[in-house]
Amino acid sequence: MLDILAIGAHPDDVEIGCGGTLLRHIAAGYKVGIIDLTEGELGTRGDAKTRRREAKEAAALLGVAVRENLKMRDGYIQNDEEQRLKLIQAIRRYKPAIVIGNAYHDRHPDHGQAADLVRDACFLAGLPKIITRYKGKLQEAHRPGAVYHYIQAIHLEPDFVVDITPFMEQKLKVLAAYRSQFYHPGNTGPVTFISTPEFMEFIKGRALHFGIPAGVTYAEGFTASRTIGVKNLCELF
Repeated sequence: MLDILAIGAHPDDVEIGCGGTLLRHIAAGYKVGIIDLTEGELGTRGDAKTRRREAKEAAALLGVAVRENLKMRDGYIQNDEEQRLKLIQAIRRYKPAIVIGNAYHDRHPDHGQAADLVRDACFLAGLPKIITRYKGKLQEAHRPGAVYHYIQAIHLEPDFVVDITPFMEQKLKVLAAYRSQFYHPGNTGPVTFISTPEFMEFIKGRALHFGIPAGVTYAEGFTASRTIGVKNLCELF
């Protein structure tokens, strides 16, 4: 059972969107896992084999308990029955308390599609009449207690932010594992939205933008599709 399951349409989505949050919770002793829906095989830079290697390295730097790739088709994520059932099976295997998925609106069409898929699969995973099996065994229904969405390239107003100040530099080191995707001196290949030196400045700037108004230096922002309940106001910073 996982405390947090973070899901991304592509390898590196999770690290960009909520890498600092995962690092913070892992350091606090929570059990965290990642599911990549595709191998990012349509990316302008790198290939599926390279991105598998990079994702494995990033997972080790994060310290996650598990990382799995569902090998859906990059560029063709759909919130349909086939892909819902594949994700439902994974949710029922890991039984996460919290699921974090892609931004509901972003520049890459897979991101919004993945957000809808994650939201709906989390709900449907709790319906006992939907039958799934793993290794021939019938799975129990499981619905995560909360579903949140990290924020990606397009600015969205967060419903809440998580202080990642102590983990900002570590997050950047995790992102550096994706050498094919992000800027590294001497790297060749087509210039993309995320491969310039300025993109890492954007990552830090976004974290400052979310952090400073909340009274911290760096933060990651999240949206929620339903009302967030709080038991203790004194635990909020």
